[in-house]
Amino acid sequence: MAFQQGLSGLNSSARNLDVIGHNIANANTVGMKSSRAEFGELYASSINSAGGINAGIGVTVSTVSQLFTQGNITVTGNDLDVAINGNGFFETTMPDGAMTYSRAGMFKLDRDGNLITNQGGQLMGYPTDNDGVRLGFESVPLTLPTGGAVPAKQSTAISAEFNLDASAPVFNAVVPNTPFGTYATSLNAFDAQGLEVPVGFVFQKTANNTWDVYTSVNGADPALSVPFQITFTADGKLDPATVIPPLQLQSPNDPAEVFDVAIDFNESTQFGADFGVTNLSQDGYRPGELTSLGISDAGVITARYSNGQSQAAGQIALVNFRNVQGLSPSSGGNWTQTYASGEPVRGAPGEGKLGYLRSGALEDSNVDLTGELVNMMTAQRAYQANAQTIKTQDQILSTLLNMR
Repeated sequence: MAFQQGLSGLNSSARNLDVIGHNIANANTVGMKSSRAEFGELYASSINSAGGINAGIGVTVSTVSQLFTQGNITVTGNDLDVAINGNGFFETTMPDGAMTYSRAGMFKLDRDGNLITNQGGQLMGYPTDNDGVRLGFESVPLTLPTGGAVPAKQSTAISAEFNLDASAPVFNAVVPNTPFGTYATSLNAFDAQGLEVPVGFVFQKTANNTWDVYTSVNGADPALSVPFQITFTADGKLDPATVIPPLQLQSPNDPAEVFDVAIDFNESTQFGADFGVTNLSQDGYRPGELTSLGISDAGVITARYSNGQSQAAGQIALVNFRNVQGLSPSSGGNWTQTYASGEPVRGAPGEGKLGYLRSGALEDSNVDLTGELVNMMTAQRAYQANAQTIKTQDQILSTLLNMR
């Protein structure tokens, strides 16, 4: 029996050394979770065992469990590197259609704009609108708009916030007269092809709390335009009864191509302070090429373009399991679902018990290298001790055989 005990100890110690060696080998593997061998005693079935005289026949490795503790997060600066801070796994669809789960966020873009892993698995996520609002709750492979430019958008609205000087004299009421164009501002709008349409506004005080607004399109003389009128209340705010007509713009390429743009002066004021413009904006833009990508803590992927625009292009999904110990590990830092793990529970980062994402960073292996080296020495001693039991039993048997 001592041979059996020693042999089981050698086998179990060797298995333990295999596990420790695997941990040490993957001390620098992104997203790797360390494992440990868990042992159990072996006893032979016997009717005498109930009397407490069963000495046992050795040891076995009951299971190799994984430790899903959080690894350190290291900043890399790569926009497509993503770390999970908290619970959850990335969900990927492998080339053969199998679903796998990983903590390794080293993603790449293929030629079709798909976010893939080093093994070719496609990252799964949710579709969103341009503002990042989720459009569905079924995960799909994430594809980014890398194939072409974002098209131009024609301007539809102009918004301005400014203060007109309440102490300014009425036009033609003083000598010398206030020059036309003293109070003016300008910006560029865009036509349907993304061509710039210069737009100017000139303000001329015609009565107390009343101003005429002259406009200029494509460099035309604003004095030749038909003005519209804005009025202010006694507290210096724009009179709610003021009606501002839309401004008709012309394309620089074809003056016959005209389009209307709404004008919003609602936040403008008339106070006893110098004239000043605090905000001037419009909603059109020229076409642009993709320049960079960003990923928020909530997993929303934002595409940034050369025209200064940003658009959401999807949201990374995370998956968790009731029993993560039931997941089956596979090569490449992946796990697969099993009956023991339960069904995957999907959601967006930060929802429920799911962790948040950190873009431009990776989660390090959670292997404690110092601890593993100590464990290796302990396993080596156990191996040597089990070998010694076999050697001792062999010496005893030899003594018995040599008796005369």
